Amino acid sequence: MHVLMLSDVYFPRITGVSTSMQTFRHELGAHGVQITVAAPEYPGHTEIDGVMRIASRQVPLDPEDRLMTRAGINAFFRRIASASALHPLGNFSLIHVQTPFAAHYAGIKLARQQGVPVIATYHTYFEEYLCHYLPIVPRRALRGLARRTARGQCNALDAIVVPSQPIAETLRNYGVTTPLHVIPTGLPESQFIRGDGQRFRAAHSIGAERKIALFVGRAAFEKNIGFLLEAAAYAKQQQPDLLLVIAGEGPALENLQRKAKQLSLHNHVRFVGYLPRESGLRDCYAAADIFTFASRTETQGLVLLEAMAIGLPVLALPALGAAEIIAPQRGAVAAIDAPTAFAKQLITLLDQPERLATLSREGIAFAREWDAATQAKRLANLYHELVIPLHKSRLTY
Repeated sequence: MHVLMLSDVYFPRITGVSTSMQTFRHELGAHGVQITVAAPEYPGHTEIDGVMRIASRQVPLDPEDRLMTRAGINAFFRRIASASALHPLGNFSLIHVQTPFAAHYAGIKLARQQGVPVIATYHTYFEEYLCHYLPIVPRRALRGLARRTARGQCNALDAIVVPSQPIAETLRNYGVTTPLHVIPTGLPESQFIRGDGQRFRAAHSIGAERKIALFVGRAAFEKNIGFLLEAAAYAKQQQPDLLLVIAGEGPALENLQRKAKQLSLHNHVRFVGYLPRESGLRDCYAAADIFTFASRTETQGLVLLEAMAIGLPVLALPALGAAEIIAPQRGAVAAIDAPTAFAKQLITLLDQPERLATLSREGIAFAREWDAATQAKRLANLYHELVIPLHKSRLTY
């Protein structure tokens, strides 16, 4: 089976969507599924086997992202149409859309042209996402727009993959009638490899005795990182050596740096930017004492599992998709949604080394239950369920 994954974002742009696509792409081969990715071209991107680039332009006010152009998509369609039926490009079994922008509409159009099923993974909770980027528009109007758009897009598909049960319930409440399949992104075995925490501390001049609370993720408004800064401002009063490390970049970074300055956190917060996953990021996780997370918009919260996989205890708000990871309280503590209360929980945990050690052991065991191979098998089964009836109908026509 040959599946086209069509997305508005992919590496070198580092996002949860990119990570999810890469994880499934690497694991699905063991289940007889070949994946070709079609995604925007990025300035200076490195060519990757099995990845087709589509001409794109910069997104206004967002230098990180790219928008596939109409001309680029049309050229991509012509390339597929001109391919022989024996060539991989002329023989897709299914199209799997990963993002709801240009890729969504291109995926549906291409699926109709090819006569194949089209599905999508609902990665982003746009109802809250839009409110952070269009603050001048009334929140109620944006929520209504997000729900109508999601309902229309989802009901044009043959199936929808959601990474958590709360997102499935959200889409059903929107009026989505397309079948929903809860298949989270799993963790590959490489995620359980622990880095060198001392090396990270030395590289960033952080003393071995300092307590580190860590956030890893895109520095975006919907991640609610400002909440963590406010909590750090309270926590430092009781834990003077506390350091909040923020690993990631994004559109909210300058705003967060200003807020840290306003809260007098210059000695208590360190912005370290994006770190290479296989080296610097692994060391960063290993250097921390606890992982802190305050996003209320996660469809899954994969980064929480990544922290737990190397034994890093988690303190996080149990909101939306992340609640499925936090609520079992195996390696994670459900945080109170108030900066002062969050700070008190943080201080209490840091003063309890035995509890942190227990959470570390429990977190590793829990993270192993989310292995990538199992999730890939479930996705492969869904692909086959959708493709086989269509194949049989063609044979009997």
